[in-house]
This record gives sequence, C-alpha cells and structure tokens, in this order.
Amino acid sequence: MANIQSNRWQLSRRQMLRGMGATLALPFLEAMRPLTAYAQGTGSSLDPVRMACLFMPNGVRPDRWGAEGHGKSFSLSPILSPLEAVKEDLLVISGLSNKPSHHGDGHYFKTASWLTCTTIEHTEGSNISANGISIDQLAANAIGGQTKLPSMELGIEPIKSGVDRNVNLTRLYGSHISWKKPDVPLPCEINPRNAFDRLFRNRAKDSKNRPAVDPDASVLDIVLDDAKSLKRQLGNEDTHKLDQYLESVREVERRITNEAKQIGSGQNITPEALAKLNELNRRIQKSGGSKENELGSLSRIDPTEHVQLMLDIMVLAFWTDSTRVSTFMFGNSVSNKNFSFLDGVSGAHHSISHHKNDADQMDQYERINTWHTEQYAYMLEKMRELPDGDGNLLNNSMVLFGSGIRDGNKHAAKDLPTLLAGQAKGQIKTGRHLDTKGKGQLAALYHGMLNRVGTPTQSIGDAKRELRGL
Repeated sequence: MANIQSNRWQLSRRQMLRGMGATLALPFLEAMRPLTAYAQGTGSSLDPVRMACLFMPNGVRPDRWGAEGHGKSFSLSPILSPLEAVKEDLLVISGLSNKPSHHGDGHYFKTASWLTCTTIEHTEGSNISANGISIDQLAANAIGGQTKLPSMELGIEPIKSGVDRNVNLTRLYGSHISWKKPDVPLPCEINPRNAFDRLFRNRAKDSKNRPAVDPDASVLDIVLDDAKSLKRQLGNEDTHKLDQYLESVREVERRITNEAKQIGSGQNITPEALAKLNELNRRIQKSGGSKENELGSLSRIDPTEHVQLMLDIMVLAFWTDSTRVSTFMFGNSVSNKNFSFLDGVSGAHHSISHHKNDADQMDQYERINTWHTEQYAYMLEKMRELPDGDGNLLNNSMVLFGSGIRDGNKHAAKDLPTLLAGQAKGQIKTGRHLDTKGKGQLAALYHGMLNRVGTPTQSIGDAKRELRGL
C-alpha cells in the first residue's frame, strides 16, 4: 500500500522480518507512525532515546586533549580533531571528577567504578564488588523490557584474571565497566559473529537437537521472502529505508565472514585466539622481529576493523530498537594490547601511557588517543547518516566517550576526559564546550543522562542532582 495516509494502513513498531533461524527487527518506518500523528503532521512518540557508553582505557595525553574557548565559541584539541565533522553534535565537558574512585591507586579503582561512581572493594580474589550498579544497568532495568535485548555489552579484549602485584588487586576489575548488581559484573562480548547472531539469529533446534538451519546461511537470505512481501505494502520512502537497512546488515555480515576467514578460525574470533595474539605481540615487541609464522594468519587481525565491526553492530541494534542501552570497552585497563599497527607507535598502550614526560612516548600516546577518537567519530558519523523518526539516529541518542583517568602517567583522576554526543531528542544542547571549572561531578552527568533516557533517579554515586548546563 503505497500511500499510508489515504489507505490508513499502519505497521507495528514491533514488526519483524522472519525466517527459519533468523529474526530481523526493523528500523522506524513511516508506516509505523501513529495514524493520528501522521494526520496532524506531528512527530512520533515512538522514537526512543538510546544510550551508549564507550570506555577508553589508560587516560589521555592531557596537554593535547580538550577544547579551547567556552560555550559555542570553541575549538577542538589535536586529539579531538577527528570529531570536527560532528562538532555541532558534540558536547565537550571539562572539569569532571569521580571522587569515589580516588580512594585507591592505579587503574582498577577508576575503571570498575567508571559507570557506578562508587568505591570498589579491595580484593585479590574473585569476590569482587563495585558497591553499586552501573548506569547502563539502571537504565536496562527500567526500559530494557521494551526491547529484544535489555542491553548489550561489547568489547575487543578477553577478561583478564590473576593479581596485579603492583597494587595487590585482582585484574578482574580492569575488564568490567558494566555491573548488573554490585557483585555481578557483565562480561563484554568480543566476538563480532556472536554479537551479530545475538541480534539476528534464532537459536531454535529441531527435535533431534540439531540446528534448524545452516548456521552459515546469510540471515538476509533466510528472511528474503518476508522482506519481499513487506516491500509490496510500503511506500517509496519506506522501501528505500528498508533497502538501506538490509544493505547495512549485509555489509556487516560480509565483513564478519571476511574477518573469520582472515584469522583462519573457520567461524569466529575466540577469547583464546585474542589472548594468543596479545602474547604474540608481546614477543614481537621484545624480540624486535616478526613471529607471524608461529600463529599463521592470526596476526593479520585488523584491530580497526574489529572495533568498527562491534560499533556497527551496536548502531544496528539501536537503529532497529533491539536495545536502547549498550556499553563498549576499547580495551581493558592495564592491558598489553600492542598498538604497533599505528604509524609512529611501537609498543603496548599501558606502558606507553606511563610516558614519564618523554617526548617520543608522549607522541605515541597521543597517536593512540587520536585513533580512539577516530573510532568514536566513525560511529557518530554513521549514526548521523541513518534516518530515525523525524531526525537521525544520533539526534535520538546519547553517546558517551571517556576514561576513568586523565593522565596515565600519574593515574590522575581529576578533569576526566569526557565527551557526550547526540541531543537525546532535543534534551541536550550540543555544539558546545561545557567547562565546570573543576567542580563538576561525573555522577551528576550520569544523573542527567538517566533522566533523559527515561530512568529518573534520586541519586547516582555521589550526586543527588544532574549536572548544570546540559
């Protein structure tokens, strides 16, 4: 039915494309707009607000991060320069502190409490506790029942265990930012195939306990007949939007398959494979030579492609309203992830972050920081391109990007690097530098974010009200 208005035909917001073994949620289409709103030319209350929290480990080079100027008259620092194209969608926030994390030295107190704004329990064992629930899970508890997945927790590095004898703390704290309960952290999914399948594949099995369909079959091929049937009922604008969506899914699926072939796993990236790759990187760094033959094509994993695949999956999840809450870890704190894939960098992120003001180390630190910012910009630009309701996906979202420490060399936890992108459906004024003059609470920012995602709260961490100026 090409003309929704004249035919008064409406598609359910929960409409799916279905096939044996796959279910694809749809992005918002004009055919889903309530008929009363359509007739009156008003916006749709069905456009939800999404919230993403992207964590960058090990801080930043402090003299090259931030913004010059105040309010709308500001310029981005060198590390933030990749965000120039989305500057009007960005809120640079200076002077925030997470005081409850100051009670312990090192990274772990700052990482595990980044989204809880609490003080973690000191332990060398598995009896970990953040003494609070992270803001993503507070939101998931309140609004997660409205979507297929209450939340998604994504990352690129496996959980690290053992004890860090430098501070006598379990390394588990460096692998988690999402806490469902004070003593229940949620692990990150690091495998793009698994994250993709969680969104789009069914796990149903036949009576003989075999998979109902070929697990390698394309999800788009599985739902093709249903997609063709739906298109016959849509107008031109919705047909174009549906084609755009299906092509986006196809592209992500193609890249996941390509990555799996490159690493020779036959199916996916496993935590064990990534652990082996990290060990290989350490040996390469130590020897100064190449040991690629030891693990074959495993060393050809493209770190940028891995990150962007995970971000693309998060964007698809938001666009289809499969979830409204997600977190992403660019890496674990105190990890030995090697950044020698970047020009001008030779070594591991954590060790480089302890630059001791050495000019060469600080330059490498800045290059790593800039790479992280480039990935953030990649996600924001993609969200801005996707139509969503009366605006675009970025308009209807909040995308936090930051770290639990400022300078990795000093473990400084004041003036935390913090960016917030997206207007949350007009609830946040972006295109500004918000300088709190060192008096802002990170928890107060979270208080405001929870309010805007539909999760009002009396307090979060050490804040009882939202940050002024949002």
